[in-house]
Amino acid sequence: MQGRYTGFGLPVAVACFCLASLLVGYPPPEVPEPAGNSFLVAFGLMLALAVVGLAAVEQLIRRTPDALRWNVWPLCVGLGGLFAFELVLFTDALLFRVLDQDLWIARGLVQALVIPLLGLAVARNREWTFDVSFSRSVALGSTALVGASIYLLVIAALGYHVRFFGGQWGTTIATALVFMALLLFGFVAASRTMRSKLRVLVAKNFLAFRYDYREEWLKFTGLIAQPGGGRSLHDRCVLALGELVETASGALWLRRDGGYRLVARLAQPEVTDREPEDGELASFLRATGWVIDVGEARRDPEKYRDLQLPQWLRASPNAWLVVPLLVTDGLLGFIVLGRPRVDLKLDWEVLDLLKTAARQTAGFLAQQEATEALLEARKFESFNHMSAFVVHDLKNLVAQLQLMLHNAERHHANPEFQRDMLSTVGHVVARMNNLMLQLRSGERPVDRPHAVDLCSVLSRVQGVRAAGHGNLRVDLVDDVIVMGHPDRLERVIGHLVQNALEAGDPSTVARHEVRVRVYRQGDSAVIEVADNGVGMSADFVRERLFKPFSSTKQSGMGIGTYESQQYVQSIGGRIDVESRPSTGTTFRVTLRLADPAEAAQEALE
Repeated sequence: MQGRYTGFGLPVAVACFCLASLLVGYPPPEVPEPAGNSFLVAFGLMLALAVVGLAAVEQLIRRTPDALRWNVWPLCVGLGGLFAFELVLFTDALLFRVLDQDLWIARGLVQALVIPLLGLAVARNREWTFDVSFSRSVALGSTALVGASIYLLVIAALGYHVRFFGGQWGTTIATALVFMALLLFGFVAASRTMRSKLRVLVAKNFLAFRYDYREEWLKFTGLIAQPGGGRSLHDRCVLALGELVETASGALWLRRDGGYRLVARLAQPEVTDREPEDGELASFLRATGWVIDVGEARRDPEKYRDLQLPQWLRASPNAWLVVPLLVTDGLLGFIVLGRPRVDLKLDWEVLDLLKTAARQTAGFLAQQEATEALLEARKFESFNHMSAFVVHDLKNLVAQLQLMLHNAERHHANPEFQRDMLSTVGHVVARMNNLMLQLRSGERPVDRPHAVDLCSVLSRVQGVRAAGHGNLRVDLVDDVIVMGHPDRLERVIGHLVQNALEAGDPSTVARHEVRVRVYRQGDSAVIEVADNGVGMSADFVRERLFKPFSSTKQSGMGIGTYESQQYVQSIGGRIDVESRPSTGTTFRVTLRLADPAEAAQEALE
């Protein structure tokens, strides 16, 4: 019961004092006429609160055990003196019905004198806690505001004295003094070093922890994750880690070619040395994960297991800390930070924050390297994909040249054959140049589809494929204009014709026939390639025909049919297949007919 009363009386007294102040307000410092009844009520309430406060202080000091009175007596002396002054002030006001002006003015000074005693009481009772907190920005801003106010007051006082005691030059000197002081104030306010010193001062003396971890983490991740200012990710990592310990210089070393090399630096000298992956520094960082204080390691290597720093690190005059970047598979690299703007004590809080931030930095860097490796692999995949199609087209072109050479033995003296041969060679050369261009650029040229006459395309296919194949029949139809690309359509139809010619059974080659015809079907044109060869099973047509790298031919690559389908679908068409084993196969390529007006425009162009 005793303890409950002691802890309850003082808060009640303070609460009543504050409530009464809000309800009635303070009396004015000077009342020319005798105060009315309203002021008498206010004086009485304030006097009553002073009496209650003195009683609460008396109970507090009386009921506190002797062993603990050393802790509370500054509080009791301060509050007792304050309530005693209030008792004198408002007793005098009730007696004379007016506030004593001198006592009222001295009231503020008395309250200010009590503050050191309250601070001493708080310092002696560290276990006292309050559920009131304020942000670090408020603490920094308040401290800066108080310091600036004191500075400006001092300058104003100096200017006042110089003005009135400086003779005829007093005003001029005072003006110059004030201007110089304001100039110095602006320089100090804009200095990052001074702001860093202010942050360290506030963190050391007013806050329980050096860092506001929420703010620091948001700033750290924002600086790394958001590109800006033309800085690379490597530079941003060095800058973000340095900002945590008030330094703007550093260097990033990453694993490269079986060692560690310098990849980014800020206000640090260039280093061409390579740190071995199995060297003493890398092995120490990988095994311990410690942050190395370079100066301490030079003076006392025993604290770091007799670590011998490499020559390039010992020769760097600005090197301060070596922070390891650890990932799951070992040491990704390390960051060498330069000297800070202000002296910073490396306690457990700084070291833990650096290690945590370094792991986050290592994660960002590892993710970037994995992304770059994936992009490079995709580029190689795209290049290999394109190479496969180019090789397939080259195979078809080689087959044409081989067929031409085979027929040249019998028809080399025929002038018509010679003209066809020259035309075929020219066509093959143009196609090969186009393929080489695609291979160098890594992508196929994308042109807008335009009107194409299928009759001319089929004529070229017939001229190339029909030589030596009397069993190829092509039914040409005039005025069938579709939307597409002449060379790509020729490649698609030529591939289907070539497959049909090669689909014959060797034992029945005399009866093998391939027929190509074109006809209209509504607003579409249909190119039909049919043969009576070995055919394909329904399972193969459904599961494997249009899959890349799947072919029934021993020397086939399984790419042509897949490429043909991809192209036809890209221009709004489709390919349908009907096939039965030992009966034959029919491919139907359906394409969109060109609009007559569009075809006329193409003809004019």
